[in-house]
Amino acid sequence: MLKQLTHENFDKETNSGLKVVEFFAPWCGYCKKQEEEFKDMDKVWIGQVNTDEDAELAIRFGIHSFPTFLVFNKGKEVERFSGMRKKEDLMNTLMKYL
Repeated sequence: MLKQLTHENFDKETNSGLKVVEFFAPWCGYCKKQEEEFKDMDKVWIGQVNTDEDAELAIRFGIHSFPTFLVFNKGKEVERFSGMRKKEDLMNTLMKYL
C-alpha cells in the first residue's frame, strides 16, 4: 500500500509498526523504475516523500540521493539505504525486523 507523506503527516504515519519510506524525485529515472517494483507489494506499507514538493523532510533526514529508503520500526529509524531495489531485496530487509 503506497501512502503519500508530507511534513504534516510523516510523524503520525511512521510512529507505529514497521514502515518503509521512499524519498524520491519525480525527475529521477531510478525512482520511476522503482515504482514498477512496488506494484507487486500491495500488502506492504510504503510511504513516499516527493522531495520536490516537501524539501523540509529531505533536509530533516539528510537525503542527498534518490531513491533513498528509510525503515522505521515503532517510530525509530532502524535502517537506511539508497538506490533502486528489487522487491525481493526490500522484503528481505523488512524480514529482519519481524
